[in-house]
Amino acid sequence: MTDRPRTRLYIEGDLAAGAAVECGRDQAHYLAHVLRMSPGDPVALFNGRDGEWLARIDKTGKKSVVFVVSRQLRPQAPEPDLWLVFAPVKRAPLDFLVQKATELGVSALMPAITRRTVVERIKRERMEANAIEAAEQCERLTLPRVDDARALSQILDSWPPERRILLCAEAGEAAPINEFLRECDPGGAWAVLTGPEGGFEQTELDLLHKFPNVSAVGLGPRILRADTAALAALSCWQAALGDWRDRPPGRN
Repeated sequence: MTDRPRTRLYIEGDLAAGAAVECGRDQAHYLAHVLRMSPGDPVALFNGRDGEWLARIDKTGKKSVVFVVSRQLRPQAPEPDLWLVFAPVKRAPLDFLVQKATELGVSALMPAITRRTVVERIKRERMEANAIEAAEQCERLTLPRVDDARALSQILDSWPPERRILLCAEAGEAAPINEFLRECDPGGAWAVLTGPEGGFEQTELDLLHKFPNVSAVGLGPRILRADTAALAALSCWQAALGDWRDRPPGRN
């Protein structure tokens, strides 16, 4: 048996024993009208900084719910430093991509406008909401940073020199991704970079191949959709170099 609550919520406030923290209108509606929760019911809270904490509902209202925090369930722990730079796709695939990339542990979601990008206007607030929901469900202790969409050239202009880029190539002499990753040491700062439907233009590929720390890798013999390619590459990286090499943590 376990006393771990089944309901998890992301909270922006600080978490500590005895603290009273509050959630907003949308979460209050979800707790009261969807889950039918009431004062005294337990929840697990996390904020991306203080680990995960057991709390109980103290007061409910139409605009907010107040929790009283009791004890820590899990301490904050380091996570792999993995960014996803991707050309935006249509809304439904984008929602799916953000949710699954969050589950796969990315630390930043960076939409990149390329020459063949069809979707240029995306709502960062929607991406953030999808990331929060996914983090709550997958028991992650952090949220990925969500950036506004920028031109790929602008992203590269401010690129940290120590962060390696795993460029997902559709064609060419790129090594298979698993073969390449076997030769890499775990740790360090990485990014997965995927293009739009139709791929990068040659001028973009020429720029990327000249860019420091870029390694082109292949994702097999089939042409993958843009969202599928991103999730496949993230999965391979986590299995080879990330926290998929660790055993699942214990649960209190």
